[in-house]
Amino acid sequence: MSELDPQPFQLIDMLAASAWWPGLDAAQRQRVTAEVEERRFPGATVVMRRGETVEAWTGVIEGLVKMSSVSAAGKSVTFTGIGAGGWFGEGSLLKSEARKYDIVALRDTRIAWMPRSTFDWLLSSSIAFNRFLLLQLNERLGQFIGLVEYERMLEPDARVARCLAEMFNPHLYPGHRSELEISQEEIGYLSGVSRQRVNQALQVLARAKLVEVEYGSVRIVDLAALRRYGS
Repeated sequence: MSELDPQPFQLIDMLAASAWWPGLDAAQRQRVTAEVEERRFPGATVVMRRGETVEAWTGVIEGLVKMSSVSAAGKSVTFTGIGAGGWFGEGSLLKSEARKYDIVALRDTRIAWMPRSTFDWLLSSSIAFNRFLLLQLNERLGQFIGLVEYERMLEPDARVARCLAEMFNPHLYPGHRSELEISQEEIGYLSGVSRQRVNQALQVLARAKLVEVEYGSVRIVDLAALRRYGS
């Protein structure tokens, strides 16, 4: 690695950039830093399976995962994608229930793994952490309501637009800026649209000056308009 190459994002960087971190005191930060570990998963592998006991709260340090489920008949549905900076799984931990979905790495992904004991301790010791979780759950509920809406009511162009806009929720995905490193195939997985149709939709959105498309990435030009697209 040359001196000009960017340094990889470390676990401690991800923790420090998380919205709940500033609310912790020194002792809480020390324990979290000591007990949260990093796990790595190659692309196209299952990170966590539906039906497993949930033993950790998890975040994405680097990479991209999808939250999905497959029926007994083989029909697959993707609920959402989670990129760098996003945390997930708090609902299953709070309810102490088996996981209701699969988590699949869409590319090589590094996961922050907070044990249940650490998560439960933060719940009992940090008001700020509890406030964060309330906001997180509310944002996730709004995201899923939106998903049902655009799945049932919107055309493919609008579904792709809303899918991209979702990835820029500053609370759920604080690691994203104006450019999203994502392939058209990955957008297809997350929006429920074929790769070929994603390509067409991106061309439409680019002509409307809402996005700029590069190989392996999409730069958002007008996020507000992207969120309204198809309304």
